[in-house]
Amino acid sequence: METLKAIQNRNSVAHLAEPAPSIEEMKQVYKGALRAPDHAWLRPWQFIEIRGDARKRLSDSFIKASISSGEEMTDELMEKLQKAPFRAPMVIVLAADIKEHHKVPEIEQIISLGASAQNILLGLHDLGYSAIWRTGKMAFNKHITNALELPSNYEVIGYLYVGTPSGRIKSLPELELDDHLTRWE
Repeated sequence: METLKAIQNRNSVAHLAEPAPSIEEMKQVYKGALRAPDHAWLRPWQFIEIRGDARKRLSDSFIKASISSGEEMTDELMEKLQKAPFRAPMVIVLAADIKEHHKVPEIEQIISLGASAQNILLGLHDLGYSAIWRTGKMAFNKHITNALELPSNYEVIGYLYVGTPSGRIKSLPELELDDHLTRWE
């Protein structure tokens, strides 16, 4: 089945260049993302797609969040935060819209967003693009939620950097299934 082949061959690619997927291509990718498991139909997925010059606004948000967290803003850190969104032609912020629910805890809603992000990665792979999921200090950080002007119930769980592969693509290691599987029969 082609789906299993895509899952087994998808690879994170750190070096990304133009072109990014078109808006029409991304509509199809997002339709796949919205098929992630979603207990109680809470739909906790929020994607913020950032392209072109708008990536400067994201770098400004990274700087604002870093300053708000009390981190010392060295020249080196400033440069790193300014450049981060420009490592790819498109960045997708993954934000969980956490809702109070008596049967669906916060972690389950975050996992649902993670599943939708995996669907995005697979959809991009299927279209011939590449991506890498990054977290770091700007994920799971209330300061970035504020800097991005998101409601306080939101949790940024990561960033998908998206584009066309550029440079060498790392090979995938062959994992030993028995190291990760126990069967009860």
